[in-house]
Amino acid sequence: MGNVSTRAFSSRVVTRILFAAATVLAGAGMAHAASAFIRINQVGYVTSASKRAFLMASGSEAGATFAVKNSSGTTVYSASVGSNIGKWGSFTDVYALDFDSVQAVGSYTISVVSPITATSPSFKIDTATNLFSSPMANSLFYYETSRDGPNYVANSLRTAPGHLNDQSAKAYFTPKFDKNDNAGPLTATGAVLDASGGWWDAGDYMKFVETHSYVVAMMLVGVRDFPGQMGSGSSGSNFTAEAQFGLDWLQKMWVDSSQTLYYQVAVASGGNKYSGDHDIWRLPQADDNWQGCGSPYQYICHRPVFQNSAGGPGASISPNIAGRLAADFALCYKVFAASDSSYANQCLFSAEHVFDLANTAPTGNLLTAGPFDFYPEVEWRDDLELGATELYFALQGAVSLPPGLPHTDPMYYLTRAATWANAYINGPNDAADTLNLYDVSGLAHYELYRAIMLAGNPTGLATSKAALLADLRKQLNKAVTQAGKDPFGFGFPWNTYDTTSHGGGLVVMANEYDYLTSSTAYTQYGNRWQANVLGANAWGTSLIVGNGKTFPLCMQHQVTNLVPVPPNGPPFLLGAAVEGPNSAASSGTLTGMKACPPNGVDQFKAFNGNGAVYKDNVQSYSTVEPAIDLTASSFLGFAWEIAGTPSGIP
Repeated sequence: MGNVSTRAFSSRVVTRILFAAATVLAGAGMAHAASAFIRINQVGYVTSASKRAFLMASGSEAGATFAVKNSSGTTVYSASVGSNIGKWGSFTDVYALDFDSVQAVGSYTISVVSPITATSPSFKIDTATNLFSSPMANSLFYYETSRDGPNYVANSLRTAPGHLNDQSAKAYFTPKFDKNDNAGPLTATGAVLDASGGWWDAGDYMKFVETHSYVVAMMLVGVRDFPGQMGSGSSGSNFTAEAQFGLDWLQKMWVDSSQTLYYQVAVASGGNKYSGDHDIWRLPQADDNWQGCGSPYQYICHRPVFQNSAGGPGASISPNIAGRLAADFALCYKVFAASDSSYANQCLFSAEHVFDLANTAPTGNLLTAGPFDFYPEVEWRDDLELGATELYFALQGAVSLPPGLPHTDPMYYLTRAATWANAYINGPNDAADTLNLYDVSGLAHYELYRAIMLAGNPTGLATSKAALLADLRKQLNKAVTQAGKDPFGFGFPWNTYDTTSHGGGLVVMANEYDYLTSSTAYTQYGNRWQANVLGANAWGTSLIVGNGKTFPLCMQHQVTNLVPVPPNGPPFLLGAAVEGPNSAASSGTLTGMKACPPNGVDQFKAFNGNGAVYKDNVQSYSTVEPAIDLTASSFLGFAWEIAGTPSGIP
């Protein structure tokens, strides 16, 4: 956003210049001399699972006893706080409080009486279904509320559709961007297309195939594998229609009839040449006639659509996008073949066409967004692995394939999936990351392992189930090592980009590995990483809106800033996962942005430490901006928590 700083951090050197959000965590409290706080999983603990809270104190609590009390105030468990496990900022002593044996359903608190008194917020112990069904429904609410175009979902935050002019949008060649990420002059290609629909990317109203393709894959895997939690068997969290909403937009951005890819709707900023999405602060319905649509607001009212930078019809496609799009469309066929064969067949044609156009020897930057540093993805082999694997699943066992497909033999794709998995494992970025937008190997390896099983363990593939498991284990073990360095046991550095989404991705991977190996090797770690995201952290806040009692209130998100009173809630953008703690908070404002918190007090400053900062302020996009990709791992993690095992493809 022009005057608002850019989202730029290490790997995610993200200038996704979006607006920042703040998190006024209710009940977090301020640290004073001789103070102590107890941090818990605010959603709660599953009855039979491991349970850990944390005591952080400004002085030694050696010899202290903690007590777990039920809602009647009766102590049901007590034990020593144990040894100091680390230091966090000004808190010299952090202790792990384990209470696995407390399993009765109910509401509880934890307290320490001396030498420094502390009492936790109340929390629940219950079944996974009872604990995580509401967070799952919250996730769906977030995407429904983020819908763009005429097919919006009316609720307390949405009263009108937005960007109806996208229904007849002009296409443009990718412009040049200066060092400040301002776009140069736009040159039209002559094409006009319907680019309406899709989800807003984050706190702004831009739309990217880069992030949509990741979200849709996660949704469709969930709908397929967890029908009772995310599909037709769900009582309140059926993601099927929402996944199709995302697919519909992707089918508009990939014009299969001409084999042309469009990858982005809207431009962030044109500097002093014209205004872009990040230069103004408003509700989405205002854009179709913003300030009369005259200069410099012509690209606010009539948003540009950027064509594949490799060229027009039939041009090669950046392999990261080609792989994920192919996966989306192949999953579409698998999920909708029985209920809507015409729709599913079109998806399958799109999947094969996109995959065949993948540029398997890319040079320079991958195609992600304009400008590239909004989403500086560097790995792509994992995406082709995922795309080929989902195409294998689509063709394998299909009863009636549409005529004219380029490839009908499922082994054609299984062979390629194995080749790309091997290329990833032996490539430059192997296990450098965990499941998130920038690396989907944590999902692709799991899917390919199951595909090889389904194929009867054929010989001659470029990789093996053992190699795939070993690589998943390598990524998880790096997270375990990192957890050992952190007083709160988190598997990802708190001072690095996208902490929330990485935490969710690790939860998914831990469940995948344990399922494939019929073990509990990472069960305890997955439980703890989930708890870290939901409040068992230094700041005592859940990083997902509505999940827990203390959560982000001042997100950098225009709708939540402008609709609620006071700013940012209530009503709340339930289910939105924010960036999370990072190396620094950001600042910058625009005309019309409502100050949040109104008093400007940073309620979390006292809990910053070890190079990590969390700030709940509408200007701090680096810590509290929500995004569709950041939220995508959370709902799949919740589905695993509730179901335990998938009921989809074996």
